[in-house]
Amino acid sequence: MIPINYYIILSAVLFTIGTLGVLTRRNALIIFMSVELMLNAANLAFVAFARAREIATGQPLFDGQIFVFFVIAVAAAEVAVGLALIVEIFKSKRSIDVDQMSSMKG
Repeated sequence: MIPINYYIILSAVLFTIGTLGVLTRRNALIIFMSVELMLNAANLAFVAFARAREIATGQPLFDGQIFVFFVIAVAAAEVAVGLALIVEIFKSKRSIDVDQMSSMKG
């Protein structure tokens, strides 16, 4: 059995990589992928803590899995709206560089 510390450390590493990707990249698609990586890191932490709580209490608990389900649903909606925005911005500006998206004039 793998200790919960390993899952939390992996979650923290993934979240840090996602945060660095959001802060350092200029490409909107890379930023969206970094946000998704951060959400999946949070999902891993939710499931790890739920499993640890289940082991401690001895009864099956589905709190972490329910949170993960809602986070995945929100992430799917975010991707759909975000990619639609990126496509429209690419049509008008011919680039998806974040610095060029600073003005939203028509």
